[in-house]
Amino acid sequence: MSGDQLAVRETIIPGLFEIDLVLHGDKRGWFKENYQKAKMEALGLPAFNVAQNNFSFNAESGVVRGIHAEPWEKFISVANGRVFGAWVDLRKGPSFGRALTMEITPYKAVFVPRGVANSYQTLEENVTYTYLVNEHWSPEVKYIAVNAYDPDLAISWPIPKEESIISKKDQSNPFLKDVGPMEF
Repeated sequence: MSGDQLAVRETIIPGLFEIDLVLHGDKRGWFKENYQKAKMEALGLPAFNVAQNNFSFNAESGVVRGIHAEPWEKFISVANGRVFGAWVDLRKGPSFGRALTMEITPYKAVFVPRGVANSYQTLEENVTYTYLVNEHWSPEVKYIAVNAYDPDLAISWPIPKEESIISKKDQSNPFLKDVGPMEF
C-alpha cells in the first residue's frame, strides 16, 4: 500500500491547499507522515506552527459539522475513514463566498487559512477527523459560520440533509447573504 508521492497544490480558494499524503503499509496496516513541516513547506505549503492537535470521533455516517471560520489556520486530515469536506472563503476580497468540496481519506489532507470556513460530512461510521491549529482554542474566540445547506452555496452533500446528523446550533447558522467578511 502506498500513495504515489507527497504533493501540495493550491486550490481555487487562495491559500487553501490540498495535500496528497503517502501511506506505507503491509498486511499489518499502514504508516504515514501526516504532517511533515520541512517536506511540505519545501513543496509550497505555508509556514505553519502547530499550537494544538484536535480529534473529532464521529460514530455515525452522515454527521455534518460546520461551516465555521475561525481566526486560525488548520491542517485537516482523517486518521481513518472518509469525509466529504466543504470550505467557503469568508475573507474580504474577490473570493468571498467561493466554495470548494473534496473527499478526504487517509491519503488526503487540507491546509485551511484563517477566515476560510470549514465543514465536513462523514461518509462512513467510526471516522476520526483530526486537525492541527496554530492558535489555542478559547471560549472568547470570535468566529463566524454559514449554513451548510445554504442554496446560494449549492454544496452537493453526498448524504441528503434529511439523513444527516447536524447540531441545532449548526442548523441555525445564517445564510451567506446575511454574513459579512470575517475580520481578524
